[in-house]
Amino acid sequence: MKKLFFIYTILIGIFTLFLLKYDPNSPGDGTNLTRRGLGGDLEEKYVMVTFQAGIDYWKTALKGFEDAANSLNVSVEYRGATHYDVHEQITVLEQVIARKPDGIAISAIDPEKITATISKAADSGIPVVLFDSGAPGSKASSFVGTDNYNAGVIGAEKLADLIGNKGKVGIISLPHQHNHQERIKGFQETITRKFPQIEVTGIKDGKGNELVSKQAALELLEEHPDIKGIFVTEANGGVGTGNAILSSKIKDKVEIVSFDADKETLDMIKDGTISATLAQGTWNMGYWSLQYLFHLKHSLTASSKLNIASTPPLPPKVDTGVTVVTKENVGDFYAR
Repeated sequence: MKKLFFIYTILIGIFTLFLLKYDPNSPGDGTNLTRRGLGGDLEEKYVMVTFQAGIDYWKTALKGFEDAANSLNVSVEYRGATHYDVHEQITVLEQVIARKPDGIAISAIDPEKITATISKAADSGIPVVLFDSGAPGSKASSFVGTDNYNAGVIGAEKLADLIGNKGKVGIISLPHQHNHQERIKGFQETITRKFPQIEVTGIKDGKGNELVSKQAALELLEEHPDIKGIFVTEANGGVGTGNAILSSKIKDKVEIVSFDADKETLDMIKDGTISATLAQGTWNMGYWSLQYLFHLKHSLTASSKLNIASTPPLPPKVDTGVTVVTKENVGDFYAR
C-alpha cells in the first residue's frame, strides 16, 4: 500500500511540474500550431494598403484586420495613399514590398495601373489578397469583398421601386475603379432588362470627393430637371449628392440610393435626404483578408490561381454581402 502511495505521489509531482512548465502560448514549429490551434508569432507582420487613408470607410475593415491579428497572435500595420491617386498608392505599395512583410491586403485604386506592382509582390514570395476593390489581371491570390455587380442590381431594383418603375435616373460614380465599374454595370443592365420605362441619362465622375460629387449632381439636375433618381456608388458621393438636393430645395422630388454606412450617410437617411444606402460587409473584408494571408504564409492553403491538387486552394472570390439601409432600420447601423 505504501509502495502504491509512493508511485501516485511521484506521478502527481511529474504532472504538476508539467503544468508549471507548459506554456500553451509559446511560439514554436508547426507542431505547436496543431496543438493549440492556428497561431503565429508577433514578429510576423501583415500590412493593409488602401487609398484616401483618412476616410471613415476603412475603419471597420481595419478593425476586422486587427481582430484577426489578435486571434492569430500576429502583428499588423496600416498604410495608404493619402489622396485618390494611383501613382501615390503604387509608391506606398513599393515601399511596403521593400520591407518584405509576411503578407499584403490591398484595395486597388485602379485595376490596370497597379496590377504590375501587385504581381511584383506576389512574384517576390509575398502573399497578396485583394479586398474591397479588385485587380483581376494581377497575381493576387484571392478577392474578398462585395459582389459589386450584384450590388448594382440591388441598387437598381431599390431605386426603381422608389420612383415607381419609370422616369429618368442618373449615376455618380468612380468610373475608372473596378468595383465601381461592376456596380455601374449591374445597375445599367438591370434597368435595361427589367425596367424599360426608366432611362439612365448619364454617368458623372464624382472622384470620391464630396464637393466634386455635389457639383456633378447639380450638373445632372440642370441637364435633366425632370430627373427622378440618382444612384451613387460610394459614400462621399452620396453625401455630396444629398447636399446638392438640399441646396436645390428638391428634397422630396429626387430619390437617392447611395453606398456605405458612414455617419453622414446615415444622418441623411434619418432625415430623408438619402432614401437608401447599401451597407457593405467591411469588417468581414478585413478579417478574412488576414486569415487568408496567414493561411498562404503557412502553406495551409494555395493561391486560387495555382493548380496544386495536394493543397486546398483559396476561393478566387468571396462575397461579403450588402444590406439595404433605409429610415426603418437606420438605427441598427450607428456605431457599428
